[in-house]
Amino acid sequence: MTAPVRADPPGLTQGPGVRARRRPGPHRRDHLVGWLLVAPALGYFLVFLLYPALSALYYSFTDWNLRSAAGWVGLANYTDLLFDDVKYPHFWKSVRVTLQYTLIAVPLTMVSALAQALLVNAIRRGANLFRLLLFLPVVTAEAAVGAIWRWLYDPQYGLINSVLGLFGIPGQNWLNTPELVIPALAFIAAWQCGISMIIYLAGLKGIPGAIREAAVIDGAGPWQRFWRVTVPMLRPTTFYLLVTGVIAALQVFGLVYVIFSGSGRSVTGGPEQSGLSYVLHLYLFAFRYDAMGAACAMSFILLVFIMIITALQFRFVKQEAA
Repeated sequence: MTAPVRADPPGLTQGPGVRARRRPGPHRRDHLVGWLLVAPALGYFLVFLLYPALSALYYSFTDWNLRSAAGWVGLANYTDLLFDDVKYPHFWKSVRVTLQYTLIAVPLTMVSALAQALLVNAIRRGANLFRLLLFLPVVTAEAAVGAIWRWLYDPQYGLINSVLGLFGIPGQNWLNTPELVIPALAFIAAWQCGISMIIYLAGLKGIPGAIREAAVIDGAGPWQRFWRVTVPMLRPTTFYLLVTGVIAALQVFGLVYVIFSGSGRSVTGGPEQSGLSYVLHLYLFAFRYDAMGAACAMSFILLVFIMIITALQFRFVKQEAA
């Protein structure tokens, strides 16, 4: 009787003197392809994000000036920043300036973005052109933005004072009056609200037409439809823009740096440090005052503060559409 022939399992190759090997299955190949696809993003995260963050955390506990070896000082940088007004006299000033800017710029930006989104949403012809024009300030270089607004705010030749003069309102020295510096910067931020406008516009497009029609049938006027339908339905969009807007405002740097570094000015945040934002102060410590250790400590203080503010927003601000 002939013995049954045993078939080799698929994926096994045999030969004289050669040990059987299993070919990689399709799932293993898919895993390999997946890792190859995410490798660039993973490498970027590890090299340019995670490693610098961990290095900054280490250097925040050291005394380092970028030229000599770092010396370990423990929590001294943190305690000196928070409690030593002699060593760091403008730390709390920069905190107050940043908070004031945030309280003015974020609501102003959101109101401006919503108004522009409502305008574009109501346009039937040429909406794409208006959307492009309103988005241009976002993609304009910071240097160009600073040069334009320094001219607009010029006390003698600025366009803003010229327009105010037409209505009999006296012109102001916007960037050299401490009380006007933060509102002037916040107005520029509201002008650059193109991204928020696009997000609000997407939210408006997502409101079902049936809800608007039902409100019209019930006799609701335009103002009632706005407050009772549009605003509640945009609540998730508003919450997202509020969280991201606060985070961005607390980290404002480029606008302040460009505005107060033109025409040979010293970058100190304007008259009486009235525009000395937190990140601008951090930059000065890192690259002007040779105190990189203190600058790293400032960055992690800001990180903790942003995390606390964001957690409070998630806890107390309504997110669901009504």
